[in-house]
Amino acid sequence: MTMPPQRAEAARPTRRRVKGFLDALLALGVLWSVQPAMAQPASDAPKRAMTEKAAQDPAAQAPPHSDPWRAVKFGATLEALYQYIWNRPPDRSVVLRAYDTRANTFSIQQVAIVIDAALDLDAGRRYGARVDLQFGMATDTVQGSPANEPRPEAYRHLWQAFGTYVLPVGANGLHVDAGKDASLLGYETNYAKDNQAFSRAYLFNFLPFYHSGVRLTLPVNDRVSLLYMLSNGIQQTEDFNAFKSSHVAAILKPTPRVTWVVNYYVGQEQPDGGQPGGPDGFFRVLDTSVTVTPAPRLSLALDVNHVTNELTTDDPSSSLQGLGAYARYQATATTALGVRYERLDDEGLFGGLEQMLQEATLTAEWKPADGFLVRGEFRRDWSNARFFPGGRGGTDLRRSQNAALIGGVWWFGNKQGPW
Repeated sequence: MTMPPQRAEAARPTRRRVKGFLDALLALGVLWSVQPAMAQPASDAPKRAMTEKAAQDPAAQAPPHSDPWRAVKFGATLEALYQYIWNRPPDRSVVLRAYDTRANTFSIQQVAIVIDAALDLDAGRRYGARVDLQFGMATDTVQGSPANEPRPEAYRHLWQAFGTYVLPVGANGLHVDAGKDASLLGYETNYAKDNQAFSRAYLFNFLPFYHSGVRLTLPVNDRVSLLYMLSNGIQQTEDFNAFKSSHVAAILKPTPRVTWVVNYYVGQEQPDGGQPGGPDGFFRVLDTSVTVTPAPRLSLALDVNHVTNELTTDDPSSSLQGLGAYARYQATATTALGVRYERLDDEGLFGGLEQMLQEATLTAEWKPADGFLVRGEFRRDWSNARFFPGGRGGTDLRRSQNAALIGGVWWFGNKQGPW
């Protein structure tokens, strides 16, 4: 049966509309079926933009060692304290101390800033540099003494400033440091946060603080490192005579729980006044320290040294034999106890007179967070000679001195571990 012509003409628009409607539904169905694969969360759009930008940016694709700022670490520390001395010296000065030098007063022991661009052999970075700036009471004591430094103010606030390069020698390279380095002689360090006590030991105050020169370190393997340094001398950023001093050392780790350091230092440490034929006596240090961790919470250390010095080679030598013993117990995650004992048989090199000098320090530590700690200390110093000033100063010398202090240490920055 055929449709009349006029009705067929009338039906064509209807069929076209139906066909168009069906086509639209089909297209919508196709779009709906592929939508999960095509759609992206709105939050991913910035990520896509950053990824595309990074793909077009050569700097973003560069290896890590090509950007020197990636290796730079920063750190800052503040050491503040209040110390009470029972002898009550009238000028409030504490003898034979290098950091906690004032009594019966609130003090800033040290403010330091560390900038460390460490080398990274795994990333192909064979060079590095480090600068430590120091301010506070310690600066006046350990830096730029006119007795040692021809220009004491020029370098006063530089505790360390040296550059490093690793030469391809041996399996681990030969590390070359050039500049001003903290001395490796002795057990304790410049930074209170890395020591067990707040006050520094007599041996730290007596032994050299820093040297300037070239230091070579050869890590033979994981257990043995060898060191040699050629320097201007003790506490000499610039030399005050025509003789260069030498320092040799071995750092041994026979087991993961034991570290043993052996040092020998020799040099002429008498200023020549810029004239030929000056004093030619030698200053010699034989120093060794061992650290043992017999249990996870207990650490023990022993520092022993023998020091001699003479003005000229024809003069008799003066000597000092020193011993320092340390014990530290980590009672809880935030608290620790430490004990230090020292004995110095001094013929006048340290205290200026012949005496047997001893000290014992008991330290309690509370460290609620990595970046802040509080230490309380009781320290007793004693001698077989009348040495410690009393309430009337130099006319009131005593054989002992008791001190109590409370100190706070703050440190921050992205430099981790011991400084």
